[in-house]
Amino acid sequence: MCYETTARPPRPPIAGGAGATTRELELTSADGTRFDAFSATTDAPDAPGMVILPDVRGLHGFYKDLAVRFAEAGIHAAAFDYFARTAGAGTPRDDDFEWMPHVMQTKPEQIAADVAATVALVRSAEGGGAKSVFTVGFCFGGRNSFNQAAQDHGLAGVVGFYGVVGASERYPEATAPINLAASYRCPVLGLFGGADPGIPAADVERFGQALDAAGIEHELHSYDGAPHSFFDRAQEQFQKESDDAWRRILAFVAAHAG
Repeated sequence: MCYETTARPPRPPIAGGAGATTRELELTSADGTRFDAFSATTDAPDAPGMVILPDVRGLHGFYKDLAVRFAEAGIHAAAFDYFARTAGAGTPRDDDFEWMPHVMQTKPEQIAADVAATVALVRSAEGGGAKSVFTVGFCFGGRNSFNQAAQDHGLAGVVGFYGVVGASERYPEATAPINLAASYRCPVLGLFGGADPGIPAADVERFGQALDAAGIEHELHSYDGAPHSFFDRAQEQFQKESDDAWRRILAFVAAHAG
C-alpha cells in the first residue's frame, strides 16, 4: 500500500490558515451507486476546489486529514472512496479492510463517474461552491488523477503524487498516462520520488514528452533521494520535500484557478 496506517499528511508551509468545516457524506454516482465521501470547506472567499483520489486503501483517515489541510490552505476539498460497488458503503477503511481484492475490481469509467459526482459536490453550495476544481491523487489515485484530465469534468488542472505513468503487471497499457496524454484537456502537475523503484525516471521523461506533443501545460518534478510516499508528516527527513510539494500545488492552483 502507499502509506502506513500511522501516516498523516504534512501541514502546508503557510501562516494564518483559514478555518475548515467538515462533513461525512454519501454521494450518488451516475450508475446509482452510493459511496462515501468526506468534505472540508474553507471560510476563505472565492476559494477553488480540490477532489482527492486516495491510494489503494480508499477513504482512509490520511485523506480526510488531507482534505482538512487543503481547507486550512483556502481550498474546498473532498475525498471519496472507490469501493462501494464491491465492499459496500459505510464500512471503515481501516487496518482490517482487505483492500486489494476491491482494487482489482475497480474500473476506470466507474472511478471517473465517482470523480464527477465529487466534483459536483465541490461545485455545490454544500461543498463550497468552487468555480475552479482540481484533482489530486496518490499512487493508484495519482495515476487516476492524471487520467481525469481526459474526462469531461471541466477541471482546471490535475495533480498526481507518485502515480505510475507507464504500464506494469498491475497497471495496463490501456490506462497508462503516457498513452492517454494526447487526450488530456487541462494542465498537469506531477510529483515523484526520485528513489521510487516503481516509477522509472525514463517513464516520467516519456510522460513529459507525451504532454509536450499534446500541447498540454505541465510540470513534472522528481525529488532526488525521496522514496514513494515521501509526502508524510512522519517522514521528518523529507519535510523539505513535502514543504516544496505543498508550495508547488498551491502555486499550480493559484495559476490555473481563473
